[in-house]
Amino acid sequence: MLLYFPKLWVYLYSLIFYNMGFEITGKLIAKYDTIQRTETFKTREFVIETSDNVNGRTINNYVKFQSVQDRTGIVDRFTMGETVKVHFNIKGSKWEKNGQVNYITNLDAWRIESVNLNTAQEQPSDNFTPSAVPPGEVVDDLPF
Repeated sequence: MLLYFPKLWVYLYSLIFYNMGFEITGKLIAKYDTIQRTETFKTREFVIETSDNVNGRTINNYVKFQSVQDRTGIVDRFTMGETVKVHFNIKGSKWEKNGQVNYITNLDAWRIESVNLNTAQEQPSDNFTPSAVPPGEVVDDLPF
């Protein structure tokens, strides 16, 4: 049955892909410039600060994310000190040089939302607005 409905495969893949993501909320404290790593690959990093109360003590954590390729601009519309929710995936890779093996873990951000602490409303960071899509039309924004 799935062979006859390729859109169903795309839908099932999107359910799996988006449900495997993580999210965290914190204050945006650093934005770095986009770096062109190769002719076809670019990255950008940013940092958020989160706070946890443990036994009456506040512990601050600083989490650095990277965004890649067409997602490097997702942090542009946010200001320093703004509270944001970051949606991300965890990516790991193995790197070998001069006989040494290293493992690298990246937090790849793919979406950022503004968090209004007064009303607890969130606004997506991408340019999608429901009114821009005609009723009944499916938006296919998968990266393939």
